Amino acid sequence: MGKHPDHRLTRGTKVDLRTFATNDASAAPGNKAVTEQATVLLTTRIAQLQRILWARQQEKVLVVLQGIDTSGKGGTVNRVFGPVNPAGLRVTSFKAPSEAELARDFLWRVHANVPSRGEIGVFDRSHYEDVLAVRVLELVPEAQWRKRYAHINAFESMLTDEGTTIVKLFLHLSKDEQKKRLQARLDTPSKRWKFELSDLKSRALWDDWDAAFAEMLTRTNTEHAPWHVIPADRKWYRNWAVATIMAEALERLDLNWPAARPDTRRVVIDETPSPPRRGADTHTDS
Repeated sequence: MGKHPDHRLTRGTKVDLRTFATNDASAAPGNKAVTEQATVLLTTRIAQLQRILWARQQEKVLVVLQGIDTSGKGGTVNRVFGPVNPAGLRVTSFKAPSEAELARDFLWRVHANVPSRGEIGVFDRSHYEDVLAVRVLELVPEAQWRKRYAHINAFESMLTDEGTTIVKLFLHLSKDEQKKRLQARLDTPSKRWKFELSDLKSRALWDDWDAAFAEMLTRTNTEHAPWHVIPADRKWYRNWAVATIMAEALERLDLNWPAARPDTRRVVIDETPSPPRRGADTHTDS
C-alpha cells in the first residue's frame, strides 16, 4: 500500500487513500493499555531530547499536522507534546487568512512562523491548506493553486537546506469515525463548543477532500520532507505512532548537551556569607 512500517509513504507512490487502513493497529507494542504506557515513555523521551535541542540552539524541527476535521490534530499536540517545555515549543494554528495575509503571497504568514534554532514548531494545519481548502471550497482558480505544489516543495527544500528537520503527518480518519466524533461533540457539554454547522457542510464534501488529500500526498512526498500516513481512528494508536516517529526523528539528530563555555570552567562560586545589608535589622533575641 505504499507505506513503510513507520507509515512513511514510499517515494513515487500515487496515493489512493481508500487503500490505506484508518484503524490498523497491528504495529502497536500491545493492547491499548500497553500501548498507552509505551506512549508515556516516548513522550518523556521527546521532552528530554527537546531540552537538549533547546540548550544547543542549533537544530530546528518543524512538525506539520494535516487531516480532515476531527482527525485529532489538537489531541495529538496535547498528548505527544504536552510534556515538552513550552519555552522551546511553538504551536501555530492556521485559520482563515486575514486581509493583511491575503495581500501577500500564500507562504508569507507560514514563513513567519517556522521554528527558530532550538525550537520544535508544530503546525496545526499549515501551508497545505492552500492546496486543500482553497481547492475544495473553490476559493482561488485551479490554475493558481496547482502551481503551489512546486512552490511548497521548493519552500520545504529551502528549510531543510537551512537546517530544519521536517516531519509531516497526515492523520487518516474514516468517514464513520468522523460521524461518531461529531456526534460526541453534540452530546458532550464540554465538547459542544467545538461543533460548528460548517463541519456538516465540509463533511458533505468528503470525496472532494479525499481527492485533495490524495493529490497533496502524491505531489509533495519528497526525499527531504516525506509524508507519514497515520491510521487515526484509534486515538491511542495514533498517539503512539506519532510519538514513535517524533522520538526517532529527534534521535537521528544525535543531540548532545553543549560543552561548557571555556571561560566558565574554572569559575568557583564564593560561598563566604555576605555581610548584612546597610540598614538591615541585625537584632537577635537573647
